[in-house]
Parts: sequence; structure tokens; C-alpha cells
Amino acid sequence: MHVYRSDVVGSLLRPAYLKEARQSHASGSISDAEFKKIEDQAVDEAIALQVRSGVDVITDGEMRRDSFFGHLIDAVEGFDKLGGAVRFRDEQGGEILFHRPVVVSRLRRRRHLCVEEFTYLRACADRTAKATLVAASQAAAHYDPVRSQSAYATLDAYLADVVDIVREEVEELVRLGCKYIQIDAPNYASLLDEALRERYRKRGIDP
Repeated sequence: MHVYRSDVVGSLLRPAYLKEARQSHASGSISDAEFKKIEDQAVDEAIALQVRSGVDVITDGEMRRDSFFGHLIDAVEGFDKLGGAVRFRDEQGGEILFHRPVVVSRLRRRRHLCVEEFTYLRACADRTAKATLVAASQAAAHYDPVRSQSAYATLDAYLADVVDIVREEVEELVRLGCKYIQIDAPNYASLLDEALRERYRKRGIDP
């Protein structure tokens, strides 16, 4: 079995031109085709950077997402994209309000989460191509005990649907020949902080 020594974990920095194009696309200033061309350019540059760096496994840098979990929110109906808020603090201790998605209706997959990302990446890569998926446990952050109640009476009921969606995506990736799938669950690190564990409890989530 081949042992991989280096690969990218997480998103590469998205170039300014891509972030500007995403805003223009959201406002209708550029077409789907125009935006896709710009995304492709950003992915091509991300691949080239990794090849120059000599890593064993290539990702697309998650350039087609506005965040590492964005593929779930964009591909699945049922979320209010800016319906919730999480408070963070910057390096100076100032409070930052981050708007987060909240599940408000039953989930229904509109399209694959990352299959299209993988097929483009595989066609461009000269080495192992890695697909990345958000873990169901990470998606727990999108459940609100009040706003989500009408769609899912419990967090577990909601997560059961997320698990099904992620499992189906993994099965399709495997069918297409993907040999390396990364499941992202950075939320586990937050459980080391008692203050954050208490926030989970207040939201009805048992950490």
C-alpha cells in the first residue's frame, strides 16, 4: 500500500479575483458560464501550486466553495444561509459576528456535493486526487433548537438525513474511482474549550 507523505488539509487561500467574481455572480453581474471559467482558472492555479511544491496528493484547494462546508449548503435545499450567528474574537479580543447557515426545512439534495469538483480535478491532476467532504458532526452546527424545530424535531433526526447525503456522495465518489476522501470535522477541537462546550449545551447540543 502506498503511504502518502504530504497533502493539503483545508482550503487554500482564495484569490481576490475569485472572491470578487463570486460576489458578481451572486448579484447576477456575470453568467454561470463566466463564473465557471474563473473558478476553473483558480483551480488550475491551485493544482499548479501543489505540483510545484511537490505534494503527493492534489486537491482543488476548495476554490469552488466560499467555505470548507459550503458544498453542503449550496448543493442541498433546506438551509437559511445567513439565518444564524456565531460570535468569535479577533486577535485584539474584539467580538466578530459570523453569520452561519441554519436548517429550516427538510433537506433535499439538488445536486452532488463534490463529484463535479473531483471529476475536474482528476482530469487535471497527474497524481492522486483527493475529494473533501464535511462531516455530519460538523453539520450539527447548522441545527437551531428553535428555528429548526418545524423541519426536524431533534438534532439526531436532522443528522440522520445529513449522514444519508454524505454517504451517498461517498458511494458515488468511490464508483468514480476516488481513492482518497477526506472527511472534515474541525469542530472536535472546539470541545477542548469548556466555554464552547457550554455554548453547545445552550443550543441543545450535548458535546
